[in-house]
Amino acid sequence: MGVFASTDDPGSTGHEQVVFCQDKQSGLKAIIGIYSTALGPALGGTRFYPYASEADALADVLDLSRGMAYKNALANLDLGGGKAVIWGDPEQLKSEALLRAYGRFVESLNGRYYTACDVGTYVADMDVIARETRYVTGRSVEHGGAGDSSILTAWGVFQGMRAAAEHVWGSPTLSGRRVGVAGLGKVGKYLTTHLVEDGAEVVATDVNPRAQEWVRATHPQVTLVDDTAALVASDIDVYAPCALGGALNDDTVPVLRAKVVTGAANNQLAHAGIEKVLADRGILYTPDYVVNAGGVIQVADEIEGFNFDRAKLRATRIFDTTREILRLADDEGVPPAVAADRLAERRMAEVGRLRAIHLR
Repeated sequence: MGVFASTDDPGSTGHEQVVFCQDKQSGLKAIIGIYSTALGPALGGTRFYPYASEADALADVLDLSRGMAYKNALANLDLGGGKAVIWGDPEQLKSEALLRAYGRFVESLNGRYYTACDVGTYVADMDVIARETRYVTGRSVEHGGAGDSSILTAWGVFQGMRAAAEHVWGSPTLSGRRVGVAGLGKVGKYLTTHLVEDGAEVVATDVNPRAQEWVRATHPQVTLVDDTAALVASDIDVYAPCALGGALNDDTVPVLRAKVVTGAANNQLAHAGIEKVLADRGILYTPDYVVNAGGVIQVADEIEGFNFDRAKLRATRIFDTTREILRLADDEGVPPAVAADRLAERRMAEVGRLRAIHLR
């Protein structure tokens, strides 16, 4: 499928800009997708991943950049949505030259797109990219950045989970609830800590032996299970997918015993019909791009001069946003994801139209 066909999305305005970037000497092959700048410059991370094909890389960046527009709108940021992918294995291809070459492509967009960390890229990489561009967030504290954005990502997911608990059980706490966390990576480990401190009984799984060792040493009361299949089928109240996308699919949802799904992973719904299956089974799904917005709130705060307390307060408001979405979903008789989309689209339309008022 060609680029224009890929961006011809019925029901949306399509992407504003898709930029292909190549530096043969360093091996850089990247795609930057800008979905919308209605609310401001596009913000979204850079994913470094060994896609099977160029078509797969393009499809991912288009999907992710659209998702960032909605996420940033619901996070009440004055920022649009964008994303970038670097095609290749970061373990083999990542180098200073490649990252700096990529940074120059970001700079060439003159502030239409701000980048940040994502799968396969880290704070140290942002510091390297920043040697070539002003339009990068998620830098290290030593270089004037906010550092690890997974801290506030986990905090926001926890707030969304509290709102879901209130909606289902009448009280905004996970105390006494059994929560299954799939993935103890950068976000999952912080979320586990919040849950334990709130009095939840946590069951977790991760394929990484180091993550397993961490949870045994830090939270010995957490129960570890062999894999995600075992976790999903276990007797849990809340399921928190915190690893790869597509966690809610035709294999997992039919056996899922939880009443609430709230997790940090992006693109949790394997296909559009899955949310209806969840609803038919009486399972409340909180849209991932709503509850995992704490990270983008943190990196966005860097643009105006990072203040952790201010950013954490903004991330705490994910509780209120989630509550509003769940109430709207009930009032309008639609799934939460549809309600969330409507709120995001409303803000992009209402605030975005102000750009037609010319200041000079």
